[in-house]
Amino acid sequence: MSPAASADLPSRSGHATDAALRAYRTVLHASDERTMLREICDVLVDAGVCKGAWIDLVSDGPTPQRAADWVIAKALPLMAPDGKTLGTLTLADSDPSAFDPAEMAILVQLAEDVASGIDALHQKAVRQSHEQRLLLVDRALRTLSAGNRTLVRCTEEAQLLAQMCRVIVEIGGYRVAWVGYAQHDTNRSIFPMAQAGVVEGSIERMNFTWADTPAGQTPPGMAIRNGKPYVRLDIATDPMLAPFREKSLEMGFAAVSAFPLIVDDEVIGNLDIVARERDAFGDQELAVLTELAEDLSFGISSLRVRARHRNAEKMLERMAFVDQLTGLPNRIRLRERLERAIEHARREHRPLALLTLNVDRFRDINEVLGYRSGDRLLAQLAGRLTGLPVAPALIARIGVDVFAVLLPGADAEQAEVTARAFARALDDPFEVEGARVEVQASIGIALFPGHGVDADALIMRSDAAAFQAKRDHLGIAIFRLDSERENRERLTLMADLRRGIAENQLRLYCQPKANMMSGRVCGVEALVRWAHPTHGLILPDRFIPFAERTGLINALTHWVINASLAQCYSWRERGIDMPLAVNLSARNLLEPHLVERLAGLLDTWGATPSWLQFELTESALMEDPAGALDVLRRMQQMGFRLYVDDFGTGYSSLSYLQKLPIDAVKIDKSFVLGMQADPDAWTIVKSTIDMVHNIGLEVVAEGTETQLIWDSLATLHTDVAQGSYVADPMPADEFAEWNAQRHGSALGLH
Repeated sequence: MSPAASADLPSRSGHATDAALRAYRTVLHASDERTMLREICDVLVDAGVCKGAWIDLVSDGPTPQRAADWVIAKALPLMAPDGKTLGTLTLADSDPSAFDPAEMAILVQLAEDVASGIDALHQKAVRQSHEQRLLLVDRALRTLSAGNRTLVRCTEEAQLLAQMCRVIVEIGGYRVAWVGYAQHDTNRSIFPMAQAGVVEGSIERMNFTWADTPAGQTPPGMAIRNGKPYVRLDIATDPMLAPFREKSLEMGFAAVSAFPLIVDDEVIGNLDIVARERDAFGDQELAVLTELAEDLSFGISSLRVRARHRNAEKMLERMAFVDQLTGLPNRIRLRERLERAIEHARREHRPLALLTLNVDRFRDINEVLGYRSGDRLLAQLAGRLTGLPVAPALIARIGVDVFAVLLPGADAEQAEVTARAFARALDDPFEVEGARVEVQASIGIALFPGHGVDADALIMRSDAAAFQAKRDHLGIAIFRLDSERENRERLTLMADLRRGIAENQLRLYCQPKANMMSGRVCGVEALVRWAHPTHGLILPDRFIPFAERTGLINALTHWVINASLAQCYSWRERGIDMPLAVNLSARNLLEPHLVERLAGLLDTWGATPSWLQFELTESALMEDPAGALDVLRRMQQMGFRLYVDDFGTGYSSLSYLQKLPIDAVKIDKSFVLGMQADPDAWTIVKSTIDMVHNIGLEVVAEGTETQLIWDSLATLHTDVAQGSYVADPMPADEFAEWNAQRHGSALGLH
């Protein structure tokens, strides 16, 4: 026990009730524990309850002895609401008749109030500490996310180091970041390669070394020498940092961490991060920043190894921001540019407009002409839009048949004039595969600030306006804030989907995949269609976005998995041993009991994990990298084969990809379809296949639509092909008959 507060006064005045009320008010308004305890003791003595009072709180040390001339003393325990002993409240008096039963009952209640006050202040301190720790961890996660994007964008080593330091300081909010490379000179010096947050050249003047000498006992020296992260939590008191203390405190440094950069099993240098907060770099924050350093190491290694493939790497870097079919910016780039334009418009007090152009009946065009012709039409349409004399800040392709136009400074009238110019540009028919195709579009307009003050709101509302223009055959529509009817229709479709899942209105389709070595079918991908009782057969691109937004995606995926296992069971009864691949979304990976559900479904059908495979997009993996990694590891341990789907359209780092427990990568069809006509696309496909094979994974090529594409993929040593050349999607219950009809034949072999 250790004394927390005490008071001695020569006379008693007041009553226990008065003291209890005053003590309660003191507890109620207390913000500091020691002040509260001192005031409680003063209240007890001032009120005349006792001649002396003190409070001892539990601690590691013994209670100091006191010399006191008391005749009687009462010690009241201070118990927290959870039963934990916090200490004691001791009351002392020279009157043997003091502390009668009635007075003691009041004082016991007073002690309970004091204990509650102590516990409340303790809990507040714990919450504040936890909140601060969460903020620090969030900062580290924000830094990791931004760092991963930097890894994808940078094509030069020096650029990567400089950008990573800048991201850590400007986006992560750390005080200083610098990267040093270990020199193998006589002094074993550390040469600063990049730095942010300090005056250029100041790191060089510190003359860091990684030698095993007193001068080398610094965080960067220890990290390089031992190959492990090294952290010092308080520069102000740390004796190891005494030589740097004065200058560090002057510059606002409080804590420092250093991480080794390991390339090809050799420590090549250090990443140092300095924080303004003392005791920064707790275990969770340190784990995230360690991953950042590992990603940086992998990025350095990749840039060195791939120096001969710079053109391909530049193209891979653009994948995150450029639509490969049209060459236009994609949704990610649009959002980024729109955010910047909104910020500029806000500063300058100017409007801006966002147009969404939705090609009418594009699905019908695809069904009549085929998907390849549909893609050619989209490319021509993009060329016509960008060739107009109007000069928008950005034209982007943000969906299969959806384009967006950003118009900084435009008001409603100017936006409508531009929209009419884009509509007129589509008046002349397009020539596709010898056919004249007439195209019309529905254009929606949303305006800043009237319709929204952030990028997401404007994108959503310009899309809603385009939907209104298409529904009402207006051609062009400006978003209406009172468009409740449209929202009700969408809500109705969402409600229909919930009922459709419950009433088994869904239909399982599948698309076969072929082994490129043998040409034989080696698996199928599970697809889903909705047989709506009113609207007929609905394709997934209409209802899956609803499912994602409303949380129905878990129920939908559960239906697909169950239907797939039922189909596999039926096939096996007919002697067909064929795995079905099911797509998982980001929300599926966040479902707490996904793995347990899978185990239950396997038990239900008497199945093994070999019956199913799972495909996940890069965007799903990057939404919660740590959570996704944990779920995938558990699925791999169960025995499931795992695929990364639509590879090349996201922006996850290859270092993260290498950490995933996956078996194969599926190259997105947009690259495969373009590889015959576009040398860059061919280079991307080849480079991707080589890199994926180099980390020991299988490659599946989507979009294998022709014999020519098949042959090209075969020369690049692709493992598996999927596309209409193998087979178009078909009802799952027709697969057995289709497979029997082609039994014995092999694609691509002569």
